[in-house]
Order: sequence, then structure tokens, then C-alpha cells
Amino acid sequence: MTPRKLAVEEEMFLVDPGTRRLVGSSDRAVGRSDEGEGDVEQELFLQQVETQSTPRLAVADLLDDLAGARASAAEAASSVGARLAAMPTPVVLDADGDVTPKDRYRTMMARYGRVARDALVCGMHVHVDVSDDEEAVAIVDRLRPWLPVVLAMSAGSPFHLGVDTSFASWRAEVWEAWPTAGATEPFGDAAGYRRAVAGLIASGAALDDGMVYFDARLARDFPTVEVRVADVCTDLADTVVVAGVVRALVETCARQWRAGERAPVWRVEQLRAARWLARRDGLAGSLLDPLTGEAHPASDVVGSLLRTIGPALDLAGDRPLVEAGLARLVRDGTGADRQRAVAGERVDLAAVVDDVLRRTSVRPTL
Repeated sequence: MTPRKLAVEEEMFLVDPGTRRLVGSSDRAVGRSDEGEGDVEQELFLQQVETQSTPRLAVADLLDDLAGARASAAEAASSVGARLAAMPTPVVLDADGDVTPKDRYRTMMARYGRVARDALVCGMHVHVDVSDDEEAVAIVDRLRPWLPVVLAMSAGSPFHLGVDTSFASWRAEVWEAWPTAGATEPFGDAAGYRRAVAGLIASGAALDDGMVYFDARLARDFPTVEVRVADVCTDLADTVVVAGVVRALVETCARQWRAGERAPVWRVEQLRAARWLARRDGLAGSLLDPLTGEAHPASDVVGSLLRTIGPALDLAGDRPLVEAGLARLVRDGTGADRQRAVAGERVDLAAVVDDVLRRTSVRPTL
């Protein structure tokens, strides 16, 4: 049996290396990138860019793509006097973002107001191949209790606009304000999913299906499940661990569906509690165990995750990478813990940004 292909989209900031503030120049940077190699695109704000990897079977190939995409984006940023920063939130006190001058983005600002204006954050989206929409919806329904664990693994945004938020992922807190974001009820089948999306669009909560920001959704342009819950990871070593876990979860949920297992019964308020724990503490506190619904130390919940996805990890050949990566994250902390360690007792946010800039350009060895 062949493992499913996976791909990753990364949203990142453009930063002035002197002031450590964001730079609204993606229009010029992306224009320079289009003249050379690499796939660098604009996002909602001129302070952001987005990169996309090629769908890959092997995590090592995915890492090559991601490192190459970051190098292209970094070169584009450098051409306009900026640096590329894989950080989920603006760390230092900054001005509002400059909206990218496209009709769609102007419409979003007019309709959603401060919710859109505050959405100056960067996430990571993992795409995993599916056979059809029915399989995709079955997977989305079964992923629900596991997605807070994925968020906890990626948590890397404790600082926001000069403030320690006391959260591990403030990006997730900001993103929750969108009317279509977050946890969902089970859809049941593809028709149920389409009805839910159509209802959101008809209500005005979304302009179109591209603004359906569920934690996991059917991708708009690809035959994939798109998991959107993660912070963008500063360290690519963390990125590939998150991607490997997501692929294994997708495969595991598909197997459960094919075996006739029902989707787990989790109410939305229970999922909200699980998300809140993940946003607040990352892997440093407790999480709700998807197998029991009870709060346990994050290390124990990671153990539940590994036992559940083990066969899927073996299929993809990802077990050594994922086991070692999760052990490291539990032992040493996530990106949020690293940022706070760099900030120190004096909370030196300039040092945090400098560390992010350095780590963004490092290509790890698997």
C-alpha cells in the first residue's frame, strides 16, 4: 500500500532586521520572485508572503521543497531590504497591517471589519491526498478530537505586539474570531459538508468556500484534506514532524472509516475546551486525550497519539522521525517555549525576533 502524498503551505512575515517591525512590501518582493525561481505568493496583508511545497511521498523530499521555498522567499524579501520570518504573530509593537490591494481583500475588510484587520497572523496548512469527497469528509469528522493535539505541537506564538499573552499560541486565539473558523460538528457525508458550507456562504459568514476556515476542511483546489490548525513553525524540523503526524492521522481516520468505525462523539464545547488547553499551554501542560476525553499531561496524550497512528507511520516510513521529533518537543518544548527562553526574564523581544530570523533560514538534517 502506497502512503498518501502530502504538501505544506507556510505563511510568513517580512521583517525589517533593524527595527524588527513588519515591512509592507510583499507586492514588490513577490514581483521580484516571479522573475526567478520559486513559488512565493501574496497574502491578506503586504507584510506577509506564502509558500507552497510540491506534493511528496517522502518527508525528506518535503523538507527539501520547504527549505527551497523558504530560500526563494528569503531572497525575494532581501531584494526589498527585508528578512523572512517564520513566526505566527508580530512579536514587537507594530502598526496595523497594510491590506494587499486586491478586490477580494478590500471586500473582506469592508464586510468583516476589525476581525479581518486583526488577522495579521501566520499559519501552516498541511494537505494530504484523499480518494474522493466522501473519504475526505469521513476523515474530517474523525480528525476533530486530534486537531488540538496538532495545534499544541506547533504552538509558537506567545508574544503579540509587544505583550506576553500568557498563551502558547496567540495566533490560534486571534484566528478564532473569524465566523467560519475553528471546530465543527460532524458533517456525516459529502452532501452534509456541502450543505454546511453553502449555508455559511448564504448567511454572509463567508464570501465563498475559500473563506471556510474550519480546522480541517476539503481543500478548495486540490483533492486533499487540508488541516489548518497549526501555527507556522519557525524550525523546519518541527514543520516536518507536524506534517508527518497529520498524514498519519489522515490515514488512520480513513482506515477507521473503511472498517465501519463510527466517528468519535465529541461535542463542540468539548472541542473548544481541548483547543483552549492547547492554545494556552502547548505541550507544557495538560491536554484532553482524544481516546478518553479526559485531561492528562501532554506527554501522556502524545503517547496516545503515537499508539493510535503507529501503523500509519510505519506505512509511510515516518515512525523514527515522528517519534524522535515528538520526544524532542515534549522534552525541550515547542516554539513558544523557545521564544520565552530567548526573551529571558527581561523579556528582550528584539532577541526573540533575531532568533526567529536566524532559525527561519536553517535547514535541519533528518
